[in-house]
Amino acid sequence: MPRTHIIGAGLSGLSAAVRLAAAGRKVVLYEAGPQAGGRCRSYFDEVLGCRIDNGNHLLMSGNLSARSYLEMIGASDSLAGPYEARFPFVDLGTGERWELRPNRGPIPYWLFDRSRRVPGSRPIDYLSGIRIARARPGDTVASLVGDNAALFRRFWEPLAVAALNTEAAEGAAALLWPVLKETFGRGAAYCLPLVARVGLSESFVDPALAWLALRGGRLSTGSRVRGIEFADDRAVAIDLPGGKLALDGGDSIVLAVSPAVAEGLLPGLTVPTEYRSIVNAHFRLGEALPPDEVRILGVIGGTAEWVFRRHDLASVTVSAATRIVDEDADSLAVRLWGDVTAALGLAPAPLPAWRIVKEKRATFAQTPAQVRRRPGAATRWRNLALAGDWTDTGLPATIEGAIRSGENAANCVLHTA
Repeated sequence: MPRTHIIGAGLSGLSAAVRLAAAGRKVVLYEAGPQAGGRCRSYFDEVLGCRIDNGNHLLMSGNLSARSYLEMIGASDSLAGPYEARFPFVDLGTGERWELRPNRGPIPYWLFDRSRRVPGSRPIDYLSGIRIARARPGDTVASLVGDNAALFRRFWEPLAVAALNTEAAEGAAALLWPVLKETFGRGAAYCLPLVARVGLSESFVDPALAWLALRGGRLSTGSRVRGIEFADDRAVAIDLPGGKLALDGGDSIVLAVSPAVAEGLLPGLTVPTEYRSIVNAHFRLGEALPPDEVRILGVIGGTAEWVFRRHDLASVTVSAATRIVDEDADSLAVRLWGDVTAALGLAPAPLPAWRIVKEKRATFAQTPAQVRRRPGAATRWRNLALAGDWTDTGLPATIEGAIRSGENAANCVLHTA
C-alpha cells in the first residue's frame, strides 16, 4: 500500500498523519528530536517537581480544527476551562479589574452592558472592529484600531499580541479577523477559553501516537532528514541517517518542519524569515486549585500578559517577547513574580520554586511582509505537500493554525494520489 512519509512530528505533522490514517493511508513519521510534539509538549521539571508545558497555549471553543483533531484521537475530554465565556483582566497601574463577557449569539449585545466591557469604553468604540474585517494585506492592527488609546491598550493590543505573537504596531490585521470571526463573532459558545487539563502532551501528542499505532502508523525519533531527491515533478528518495529510502510510485511526503529547515530541503521555496519570541514562567504556589479548575487572567500594565492558574502552578505568558528574551532568567523571575502576586492579590512572599522557559523562535513574525512569504500546502512536486503553522492557512501561527495546516497537507496528498 502506498505510504506517506511525514517529516516532522510536531503538531502539524501529527495532524496530517491522523487525517491520512483516518482515510486509510499508511503513515511513517520522522522526527529529528527525541520525542514528538515539537513546541507543543509537556515534560517533568526537576526544580518544580511536577510536569509543565513548554509554553502556555490557550484554545477557544471555536477552534473547530483543534476540537475535531482531539475528537478523532479520543481526547475530547482532555481540555478544561470555565463554563462561561469570561475573560477577567487587571490593570496593575490603576488597580482596576473587569471582565469581558460575550453574550450568546453573533449579535454583540454584551457591548451595551457596561459591566461586561472595558471600563470607560462605549459601545460605539468597538465599531472600529469593522476595520479589522475589511483589513487589506498591508494593514497593521495598530493602524486600524489604535486611534482610541484606552481601548487599544486594554482590548485590541492584548488580543492582537496574544493571537499574532507580534507587536500590534507591526502585526498583520488581516490575520486577526479570522480569529475574531471564528470565536467572538459567533457568540459565547465559541469563545470559551480552554487549556489542557493535564498537559499538552497528554492532550495533543500521546493520544495521537497511540491512535496512529493502532492503525499501523510508525514514529522514528532521532531521524533527521538530510535531503530529498527529486526527478521531474516528483520526490523519489529521502536521505535518512541510516541511508537513502527510495519512494515507491504511489508514496508521498508531507514536510512538516520549521521554515528554515524546509527552505534547506526544497530548492527555491519562499518562507518567512523573521521570528518572534515567547517567554513563559512557572511558579509553584502553596495552594492548589481543584483538579479540573483553571483560571485565566489578563494583565495590563506589567511585564506579564496572561496568568494561568492550574493545580498549584501559576504560569505566565509574555508574547512578542523580543524585548526581554535575552534578559537573565533570575531577574525575569523576580519581575514576573511581582506581577503574579499583584495580579492574583497575593500577600508579598519570597520567590517560590520557578522555571523560565524561552522560545526564541516561537513563531514567525506575523507582519504583512512576512505573511506574504507564507507558501501554500501544495508544491511543484506532485507527491510533496507542506505543513506547519507558518504555511498559508489564513490563520495565525497557533495550535489551531498548526492543525489546520496538517489538514491542508493531508488533503493535497489524498487529492493527488
